Amino acid sequence: MAGSKPTASTQSFLDIAEIKKGVIVLQDGSMRSVLVVAATNFSLKSGDEQNALISSYQSLLNSLDFPVQILMQSRKLDIGGYLEKMRGVLQSQTNELLRLQTQEYIEYVGKLIEFASIMNKTFYVIIPFSSSPISAGFLGRVASMFNPAGNIKQKDEGFTAGRDELMRRVDQVAGELSSMGLRTIVLNTEELVELMYNSYNLNAASPIRIKHIDELEMVRSGGPEGDRE
Repeated sequence: MAGSKPTASTQSFLDIAEIKKGVIVLQDGSMRSVLVVAATNFSLKSGDEQNALISSYQSLLNSLDFPVQILMQSRKLDIGGYLEKMRGVLQSQTNELLRLQTQEYIEYVGKLIEFASIMNKTFYVIIPFSSSPISAGFLGRVASMFNPAGNIKQKDEGFTAGRDELMRRVDQVAGELSSMGLRTIVLNTEELVELMYNSYNLNAASPIRIKHIDELEMVRSGGPEGDRE
């Protein structure tokens, strides 16, 4: 059908207007920042430690005067790189007993991932901020049409002020989580884009590749730590 009109893109149905400077901007002008939080094994802690964690979490909730959303995502792990590293350790191992144990360990992990789907759970805390814009009215809208530069400047100033308030909320939540012994990372623009893509394209999301066993504690979503927005 040569005359049929192109259908609307999927993006037009999403609430997301743009992602910039480490902030998700929604269609209504509200903003979201996302913290990725390292997990802790609650069941392995003593009774006193568990009670302390519960008390700290209660204090966190009571200290907030704004809503937060907690999101958990499961993604398949690809530990092929880790097994390759262990094979390199095996080749350089001179102690025969350690060499045998390393070989058995590699075979055990290889069989484990062959028959089981190893998943990594990542926890996110989504922090919102919404300002209440004042309607400009008909005359204000007409004036903005004839002064687009001023309109853009006003929009940028509003975004900066909103982002500053949002970051204060982020610092508050991150500080409370730190007092519970939980490490947090604020996702930057690149990582937010990847998170959104993986969230809306679950089948296309690539598995998390692990090369070092200590990377299992917290798997980051994107760019280098020193290049964060």
